[in-house]
Amino acid sequence: MKTREYTNLLLERIEDGLYDKDQVIMACVKYMSEEAVQDMMHCNEMLFDEEEFAEALDDDGRVIDTLNLEN
Repeated sequence: MKTREYTNLLLERIEDGLYDKDQVIMACVKYMSEEAVQDMMHCNEMLFDEEEFAEALDDDGRVIDTLNLEN
């Protein structure tokens, strides 16, 4: 079996437009346990507090800065 065979297949199908990425995200999150979702968010620095969130918004509540997910 190839390394990450199904991961690569899924990503290729998303890139080819066979699957909608939002639907794949929903399927993954629904499949994963709460602990797995929390761990994924932690590992990808997606957990932040309310103060950090508020700093990323303008006066009208629109996002003016996104959290950096690139390391």
